[in-house]
Amino acid sequence: VQLQASGGGLVQAGGSLRLSCAATGRAFSNYAMGWFRQAPGKEREFVAAISRSGIITTYADSVKGRFTISRDNAEKTVYLQMNSLKPEDTAVYYCAADFGRPTYIATSDQSLYDSWGQGTLVTVSS
Repeated sequence: VQLQASGGGLVQAGGSLRLSCAATGRAFSNYAMGWFRQAPGKEREFVAAISRSGIITTYADSVKGRFTISRDNAEKTVYLQMNSLKPEDTAVYYCAADFGRPTYIATSDQSLYDSWGQGTLVTVSS
């Protein structure tokens, strides 16, 4: 599967952005999906994941209550709605696909993800 992330940009603290990740190729519903981010000078970290069915979601503690991951299997797209953004959310955000995970699993382990998008930059100003 090929992934194309979009929706990044510059936003003031407290604002919102919605990231999208469009997939092409193999059956999208066979993939659990995740969002990860990498801030300047830091390692890439987990943000959120959603199961193949869309029923199970998991979040990093730092974004719980502010970010929401969702998916539209018919449109082959996963979304990340980001509210109440903080300067520390500034990073390049990557979407990733995890093939063949059991239906109700959404993992934060980035080593299990098979395909990665190119990243989209989110900058939050204070």
